[in-house]
Amino acid sequence: MPLRTKLLLAAVAVVAVVAVAVVALVVVRPGGTPPQAGGTPSSTPQPGSADATARSPRQLGEDFLADHLDDGRVVRTDQGGDTVSEGQAYGMLVAAAIGDEEAFDDTWRWTQRELVRPDGLLAWRWEDGEVVDDMPASDADVDAARALVVAGEAFDRPEWTRDGVELGTAVLDEMTVETPLGRVLLPGPWAQGPGPWSYNPSYAAPAAFRQLGEASGDARWAELETGSRAATTAILDGTALPSNWAQVTLDGAVVPLPSADGSSGTVAYSYDAARLPLRYAESCEPEDVALAARLADVLDRYDELPVQLDLGGQAVGEDQHPLAYVARAAAEASAGDADQARADLERADAVAQATPTYYGSAWVALAALQLDDDALGACSPLAVSE
Repeated sequence: MPLRTKLLLAAVAVVAVVAVAVVALVVVRPGGTPPQAGGTPSSTPQPGSADATARSPRQLGEDFLADHLDDGRVVRTDQGGDTVSEGQAYGMLVAAAIGDEEAFDDTWRWTQRELVRPDGLLAWRWEDGEVVDDMPASDADVDAARALVVAGEAFDRPEWTRDGVELGTAVLDEMTVETPLGRVLLPGPWAQGPGPWSYNPSYAAPAAFRQLGEASGDARWAELETGSRAATTAILDGTALPSNWAQVTLDGAVVPLPSADGSSGTVAYSYDAARLPLRYAESCEPEDVALAARLADVLDRYDELPVQLDLGGQAVGEDQHPLAYVARAAAEASAGDADQARADLERADAVAQATPTYYGSAWVALAALQLDDDALGACSPLAVSE
């Protein structure tokens, strides 16, 4: 159990005693807003208003693991204490990047024991001692496969490289498809079929595809790079910002959707789509980096940047979230504005410290490690600019 967890448990006992004495003075406001999916904060802190000191990429990674890793399980502390495959993958990426072999080993062992399905893919959600949703999510599986390949090289553990290649091969077999745009990554096995195909633009990860291709020699990873680039280009040729969800049609168009199946919700750029510039900014291909840079002018319209925008860049909510600022940092770094990118990374860190959430803390750490550090083996734009 991490030291921070032990200290918190001790503190809880003290706080409970104090709470009994003051409970009669507390006025509870009815109708409070609970945290939403994706780590959305229930309050709206002002960026930079926290009395917080900006942390280095390594410190951010260490703090994320200290706050959320419990004996190999990455806990969504603000969402009921469950665990998702995405979180395990984030934990593995962070541990590999900061050189914490023990944390990586613990996290991968827990993942193997609790989430690996018979087909080698990862079940999505675990709660109260068991898997409660065994459908894989391709972004998590790609991130986990990449983390294994990075860790295999960093720690001289060839078995981890083999595990990453095997997981990646399962992704290629079960969660990719040939479309008129080329091979693309499907969100899950449920999206297979003759088309049209459900598509999440933020799942495409060119740097991960490149690393997995080099480790495996499987040409399908290069096909994914090309097909994903074509899909992202089609999206940004049609709208200023990508949508959380989309559909690739039989004639090669990419149509924004409000949800994975298009049946509900609102078409928007928010907690999913904001990851797209982060994925593309760390690519070693100039064409990919240029796609991330396209978002900079739209996102720079705001000082206090809402995390929810329509596809033209107009705010559709007021929520502040670290992901909004790290996404803009990625776009700015890709466009060559290193100073503004670093300022937005610091701003994201301040928001994360003002209202801590699993998702916000994960992406503040990952963004710093992807954009301003070379430990993950890709072309970090801020590290390259130094």
